[in-house]
Parts: sequence; C-alpha cells; structure tokens
Amino acid sequence: MSYVNKPGKTSAWRQMVVRQQVSDMIAYGKIQTTFTKAKETQKHVDKIITLAKKNTLDSKRRILSIIKPTKSLDKQGLLKKVEEIAKKYSQRKGGYTRVLRLGRRPGDRTEVAILELV
Repeated sequence: MSYVNKPGKTSAWRQMVVRQQVSDMIAYGKIQTTFTKAKETQKHVDKIITLAKKNTLDSKRRILSIIKPTKSLDKQGLLKKVEEIAKKYSQRKGGYTRVLRLGRRPGDRTEVAILELV
C-alpha cells in the first residue's frame, strides 16, 4: 500500500487515520477516500462489526478502545450505532462493506474510492 509506507509518516499517524475513518464509516455509512486507505479501513470496519455481533462487555470495551468521536457522534453514540449495524447483519457471515472505485483525482492522479456498508 502506497500510503502505508509513506516516508515521514509514523505508525501512530497511520493508526490514527484508520481509527478516524472507521469512526466516520460507522457514523455516516459511507466515506470517500483514496483506494488504498479504503482497503485498509475496510478490514477494520469488518472486524468491528464482527465484534459488535458478539454483544459482550469485552467486545464493547474493545470497540470503544478503537473508535474516535466524530463531529456528529461521541463514543457512546458510535457504540449504539455499531450495535444497530450488527443487528442488521446478524445473519451475514462477513463482507459488510464494499469499495467502489471512482477513478483518479485530477490534482495528483490518486485513485479515489467510496467505502460503504452493503
């Protein structure tokens, strides 16, 4: 992944970007970002939804340790939203999200994609 191994970016920066995108994905249902960031975030969103399907105290604490507050929801609001999403996908084994390619951005020719819940 080109954005993961970017010079000058620390692992803390990469973790923060993924955590914020996971939170935005939960809050808004879909996000537009670069293709490589979308593929990386997709893995984490699927893991969060799988954790929420267990509905235990441990899984809730693990989810709260990953998500970050967004402009519209705080951590508790995001946790409730994840639980609603988990109920929606209770019969599904996996593959809760999809990545749709939009083409290349005019400024820097980076491939852009939409990450959304199925």
